[in-house]
Amino acid sequence: MIRQLDAWHKTKIGLLVFAVLELAICYGFASLAIDSGNLWWYLLTLVFLVGFLQNAFKFLKLAFSKRPVRAKHR
Repeated sequence: MIRQLDAWHKTKIGLLVFAVLELAICYGFASLAIDSGNLWWYLLTLVFLVGFLQNAFKFLKLAFSKRPVRAKHR
C-alpha cells in the first residue's frame, strides 16, 4: 500500500492533492501558532510550508514540462 501511495504521489493529481493538503495543514498550524505563540506550532508550520513548496514546484515542473512524444520502437 505504501508503494502504491508513493507511485500515486508522483503523478500530477497526487502532487496537487498533497500540496493542497499540506497547505491546509500549514494554515491550521499557522493559526494555532499565531493564537498561542507556541514555538512548536511555528516549527510545524514551517515544516508543512516546506513540504507544500516542494510538492507545488514538482507539480508545476511536471505540468508544464514539454516532453516530446517518442515513437514506439518495434
